[in-house]
Amino acid sequence: MIPVAVGAGGLFGLGVFLLIWRVLPATPVPGRALLRLHPEALGALGGVASPRPWWQRLWRPPTRELTLLGRTTSHYWTSVGLSALIGFGAPVVLGALFLTAGRGIPFVIPVGAALGLAALAAFSAHYDVISKAAKARYEFRRAVCSYLDLVSLELAAGHGPVAALERACTGVDGWVFQRLRETLLRAQLQLHQPWDELRELARTIDVPELGDVGDIVQAAGADGAVVHETLLARAESLRDQIRVEALARAKAVTTKLDIPGAALLLVLAVFIIYPLMARIGQ
Repeated sequence: MIPVAVGAGGLFGLGVFLLIWRVLPATPVPGRALLRLHPEALGALGGVASPRPWWQRLWRPPTRELTLLGRTTSHYWTSVGLSALIGFGAPVVLGALFLTAGRGIPFVIPVGAALGLAALAAFSAHYDVISKAAKARYEFRRAVCSYLDLVSLELAAGHGPVAALERACTGVDGWVFQRLRETLLRAQLQLHQPWDELRELARTIDVPELGDVGDIVQAAGADGAVVHETLLARAESLRDQIRVEALARAKAVTTKLDIPGAALLLVLAVFIIYPLMARIGQ
């Protein structure tokens, strides 16, 4: 019983440590903040980048998805590594418990199960990032529709293109508008045009609809064109596109539900036909 108690105590201590580590606030990293503010200047001053480890060359992290979720590659590799470690350790602990209880099992079984569960847990962590990024990208596109309307109203009220972009996302709640405010503030601090920063953000997180905002407003800033009607038309077009995609997604889900429905009808048919066939056979 002593090895079981030691193993259980070690697992409990590891769980408490991970819980405290997640609850405590993280120390801000100055280099990461400077990289977000001015990546070109920091790259010019920083010298040669360190080579990537071999596991990062074999398994590339989803950079766009991580940027959209506001996570770093270090956080991604930590999540994948911890998931793989938990998946690898579960069969090993169970094998040790069986061995302590006097019920030995072949060595190949726990090792194979540990490797399989480790790979499955690592892929689950990777897929979790992909699925959350897909939902965040869909939410971002819906918020861009509202942002188009707000920018159009600000331009119609007589504000300039730059002021319209900044005022349209001021005082609006939500992580999407917070991200837009950070992007416009970075453009202001770096003395860049705001539509260039919006296009860069759209390319980085793979939301091309945000780049359309920058293209349309740039026409107002460069040529003095009246573009508020163009913004409203683009917002309506984007809403129609989102509705079509939602309808296609709903149809796909309905099609998947037809399979269990058909299986249920088959089971009911068997339950009804079998007694009749049994009586005829008698």
